Amino acid sequence: MNSLVRRLDLSQEYFFDEGCHIIEISNSDDDAEVSIAQARVEKGQQTKWHRLENTTERYVILQGTGSVEVGDSDPCPISAGDVVIIPQATRQRIRNTGSEDLRFLAICSPRFQKSNYRQGTGIDTL
Repeated sequence: MNSLVRRLDLSQEYFFDEGCHIIEISNSDDDAEVSIAQARVEKGQQTKWHRLENTTERYVILQGTGSVEVGDSDPCPISAGDVVIIPQATRQRIRNTGSEDLRFLAICSPRFQKSNYRQGTGIDTL
């Protein structure tokens, strides 16, 4: 892998049907070990239950307050500076409970691939 700088491009944000806005900061074959996306959940909104097969995900909370549910755990409050670790194939969702957008980095290893994404709880049939 060659060194390089990937820059955050706010114009690349898109709405993902999970219920949040995404900017893929780094997600490519030349760095397959990890991907980094910035996610944004609007005030009062919550993502749908989902899980990532064969992928561990970490949320690094950058801005706002919310609650996160991972697996069968009760909702846990989160705020800027917190890190949430989500094991592979574990259901998850995040809610914005604050008065501003909830922004966080979603860091996946290996890198995020849409083919590993599953919507639903993982308990129900998808």
